[in-house]
Amino acid sequence: MSGIRTAAKGIGAALLMASLAACGGTDGDAKRQAQDLEGFTPAQIYERGEFELARNRSDDAAYFFSEVERLYPYSEWAKQALIMQAFTYHQDKEYEDSRSAAQRFIDFYPTDEDAAYAQYLLALSYYDQIDEVGRDQGLTFQALQALRTVIEVYPDSEYATSAILKFDLAYDHLAGKEMEIGRYYLKHKHFTAAINRFRVVVEDFQTTSHTAEALHRLVEAYLSLGLTDEAQSAGAILGHNFQSTEWYEDSYKLLTSHGLKLKDKGNNWLAQIYRQSVKGEWL
Repeated sequence: MSGIRTAAKGIGAALLMASLAACGGTDGDAKRQAQDLEGFTPAQIYERGEFELARNRSDDAAYFFSEVERLYPYSEWAKQALIMQAFTYHQDKEYEDSRSAAQRFIDFYPTDEDAAYAQYLLALSYYDQIDEVGRDQGLTFQALQALRTVIEVYPDSEYATSAILKFDLAYDHLAGKEMEIGRYYLKHKHFTAAINRFRVVVEDFQTTSHTAEALHRLVEAYLSLGLTDEAQSAGAILGHNFQSTEWYEDSYKLLTSHGLKLKDKGNNWLAQIYRQSVKGEWL
């Protein structure tokens, strides 16, 4: 990432120390202490931002990077400062500001070598909030969309592999939330509502780590409703695709204790999935 790797060049040590002394003190808010920055070059202001970042003052660093963009909007320094804003805001967990800076970079410099990193930061600004949003999955869907863009638009970038991993984790997270709600309904004997949640996992998130449990929970829910064809068909899918799991063992014991077999029965949606899986179309 050139914006982070590239240090300011051509500034003497004495001039740098003078600019640092003029712009701020040791503890106060640099934005309040900063003198008129119009008298400084973009390189000096940019380097002050790097200085603040190096001492873990992300908020102050973002201010100086934003000043480079404001005072020298069409310079090469402004481009570097913009990607650094996105990075610094993300470091400070100011995710909306990070998204805004990253999106501006993508809009202004779509072919730049740092565009892939800007898109990756944009995706991270959603992804890193996933665990903070409870059952509201809007940010998870946005993270998936932004990560997919990294994967599809910048497949050869150094960020593609990480984006693929995070995409899979975010996808798994969505399935996990469906499971969480389904278990709640099942525990409170709202069997139809539970089935609807587990069906989403089986049909839409079948490549995640939650599929085997979802099938077992379907066995439980359908048996509770007396729908034995559906229960047996769910067990058959477990036997075909997840026989080595504890969920298969639990379903096997549950079904056989009711005198039932793990086989597709009838023409229900699970029986249809089983027939597809036998033909190699399950995954």
